[in-house]
Amino acid sequence: MAVASSSPPFLNSSLLPSSSSHLHNRALHFSQSYSWFNFRTRTITKPIHVSSTKAEGDVRKEDIVIVGAGIAGLATAVSLQRLGVGSLVLEQADSLRTGGTSLTLFKNGWRVLDAIGVGSDLRSQFLEIQGMAIKSEDGREMRSFKFKDEDESQEVRAVERRILLETLANQLPPESVHFSSKLAKIETCANGGTLLELVNGTQLHAKIVIGCDGIRSPIAKWMGFSEPNYVGHCAYRGLAYYPSGQPFEPKVNYIYGRGLRAGYVPVSPTKVYWFICFNNPSPGLKITDPIMLKKQAKDLVRNWPVELLDIIDLTPDETIIRTPLVDRWLWPSISPPASRGRVVLVGDAWHPMTPNLGQGACCALEDAVVLAKKLANATKCTSASVEDALRSYESERWPRIFPLTIRANLVGSLLQWENPVVCSVRNNIIIPKVVRLGPVLDHTNFDCEPLMEGING
Repeated sequence: MAVASSSPPFLNSSLLPSSSSHLHNRALHFSQSYSWFNFRTRTITKPIHVSSTKAEGDVRKEDIVIVGAGIAGLATAVSLQRLGVGSLVLEQADSLRTGGTSLTLFKNGWRVLDAIGVGSDLRSQFLEIQGMAIKSEDGREMRSFKFKDEDESQEVRAVERRILLETLANQLPPESVHFSSKLAKIETCANGGTLLELVNGTQLHAKIVIGCDGIRSPIAKWMGFSEPNYVGHCAYRGLAYYPSGQPFEPKVNYIYGRGLRAGYVPVSPTKVYWFICFNNPSPGLKITDPIMLKKQAKDLVRNWPVELLDIIDLTPDETIIRTPLVDRWLWPSISPPASRGRVVLVGDAWHPMTPNLGQGACCALEDAVVLAKKLANATKCTSASVEDALRSYESERWPRIFPLTIRANLVGSLLQWENPVVCSVRNNIIIPKVVRLGPVLDHTNFDCEPLMEGING
């Protein structure tokens, strides 16, 4: 019963060793002093088993290129690095894309973050969510749960997307991420490699390409995937700021109406994440005016519990967004495979899912470590081919991803019911007397050992 995207606030970024702007400025300063093709130096304390060399003419040779510096791309790069494999990350924006609100990570996400060595740093910055309460639109509590009562090993925290990205990026060697590097063209070479051409004219020849370029992935389109499907509802999201301290208990609060639901969760001592999910026949026009977004969000819930309206009022304009919810179902023998030659997809580029289970980011993190282990073994062992490793990655991940995508979609559809009789049954019978949280959390079980060189997987 997770949310239409649960995530935390802008916690104290001074706890981080550096920020995305620092990374960008460092890369920009370097690029001003040297040409793009001359600055592939890496200062690494452990041996990296993948190299970069100058190709003939103006084409740069790279062993592994990751397209996209979002959660999936950076987590994949860090996972590979932990296993002694280097990579180059291309990001089309001019800095880390730290916009957006936050995301909820359950225990499977935290196990991956621990495995790649950043869990403790992030854990110290975000509140652990103890449970959840479900209310009707008039404020009546229908049910409450404590996560530890259902699963003693469960761990739930909302994490600010900005801090997660910066934390991952800071684990990489200098100049591992190249900004302002938008992909213009991709094509397969005769030798099995892949030629990438950027908008600025730069050309790279990559032995392996990992597409982590998000929901509207150009690489996924090149591989034959259809556009993600709009699921019939949109979401407003934001991060409220309480300079003197927010007043809420560390739990997720859900409010269910007819064709409309909302939720809020504290993510730090001063920040509270909130969302409103509403039915809409089409995705609608893109709106970026924060004043209009805030007004529209409040109009939807004007007669709902006053604390929700107060939270929206205390939300800085720059944190409010409105997005249509989409997903893609990976039908067996119908959908294209996750890899084509030595090109493979990770995270939202392969399996965008609605945020109703809070598993989009968690699954992207899982993808990253599974793929990294298989690629590390293939690149270090002449008997294992890269193509076999990519197919093995898909065969391991598909049985997990496909059911979760469908389940997230169905949960969202059920929670967006509009029929008053059905909603009454939901609120008075199903939620108070039938729903059990334990089975809902089964999908958060995921084993992940710490990554280290020489590990098999």
